[in-house]
Amino acid sequence: MPKILVVDDQRNMRTTLAMMLRGAEYEVDEAADGAHGAQLGSEGAYDVVLTDLRMGSVDGIEVLRIIKQKQPLTEVVVMTAYGTIESAVEAMRLGAFDYIQKPFTEQELLMKVARAVDNRKLHGQVQLFATEFKERYQFENIIGRSQAVRDVLVRIVKIAPSDATVLITGESGTGKELVAKAIHANSRRGTKPFVTVNCAAITETLLESELFGHARGSFTGAVSARKGLMEEADGGTFFFDEISETPLSFQAKLLRAIQEHEIRRVGENKPIKVDVRIIAATNQDLLTAIAEKRFRQDLYYRLNVARFELPPLRERKEDIPLLVQFFLEKYNRKNGTRARIGEGVFEALAQHDFPGNVRELENLVEQGVALSGGGVVGLDEVQLHPKRPDSGTGRTLAEVVDAAEKEAIDAALRECDGNRERAAEILDISPTTLWRKMTRLGITFEARS
Repeated sequence: MPKILVVDDQRNMRTTLAMMLRGAEYEVDEAADGAHGAQLGSEGAYDVVLTDLRMGSVDGIEVLRIIKQKQPLTEVVVMTAYGTIESAVEAMRLGAFDYIQKPFTEQELLMKVARAVDNRKLHGQVQLFATEFKERYQFENIIGRSQAVRDVLVRIVKIAPSDATVLITGESGTGKELVAKAIHANSRRGTKPFVTVNCAAITETLLESELFGHARGSFTGAVSARKGLMEEADGGTFFFDEISETPLSFQAKLLRAIQEHEIRRVGENKPIKVDVRIIAATNQDLLTAIAEKRFRQDLYYRLNVARFELPPLRERKEDIPLLVQFFLEKYNRKNGTRARIGEGVFEALAQHDFPGNVRELENLVEQGVALSGGGVVGLDEVQLHPKRPDSGTGRTLAEVVDAAEKEAIDAALRECDGNRERAAEILDISPTTLWRKMTRLGITFEARS
């Protein structure tokens, strides 16, 4: 039962408020003045403190200040009379959850208190993940109370102590790298390096050199020998993000490195032993990539020893309030603000499909905090993009991305009459990447004669 403290030096008002709240099944304590209220509020574990602003020597502002200093998770709602709105604004700046202006109805009071209690619960759940659970398993930013998230967390704890190769699949923005870091942190390699490479961000010509290193003079510009990233990760964990973007020629060499626990620098024949755990992630369907001859089947089975499939946010919307509160606290700390979520925002977020998943939600909260100036984050600050009418129904994010890429490539090829090198410049990608995407998407283009 939520616990409420009512602080008011007017006996009739205090008694009436307590009766209303007890009638709504809250546990209620009363304080007859500000000093007593500050003492009870700072010593007891109250969910919400409801305090009058104008009292004796210790007013509502001082009650708020003392309670927030001692019990920062307790929400405070201040009651204001006519002519004290400026004081109410000051109270909000100091951390009050909300204010209510006298005279008010029972319905208004219960609505304000209910929202404060809900917010207190969210704070408590965030605190749980940020302290006990996080300290025990070193999980960073994996927030959620849905069964899907709980299953992922339990699986991390089971898989982490082994050296099994891990494959993490899921749409962009679902937190694949966070899961990889949590596995590393809970393994025997937790104190060793965790090295990440985004395979889609490195050109095909540089990928092998970046990962395996190179000998001096092995290619133009190789003025000295260089250790590769996999050597840098020796003893630790190597995370391949977007593994599906690697070319087939490199996949064969990676398969050998995983099987033999050794690499060869570009330009050298001497093998170098490396002790790394491999974790790979992709937002693509690798079985489809195998069927289309874009991904090696033997590498897939070598990676797919322990599998994590992360659900999109639209399939675990019960996690949205907790995630919003987590990101709200994060950006309030970063900006030195006290922004809070306004009415109707959670309802609007629950109706959104979040094609960008958790990353999109975090960006929305960061945007809302910035636009609110530290005040109330309302619907005007959380600008949700409506669905495109031509986006179709039932399509996955990967299908939508493929369609957009095909449209962009077709337009670039038309613009330069089929010249692939010029089209690659327009698209800001390498000609090899363009060719690979055209092959995958089935794009052919004949230049005009």
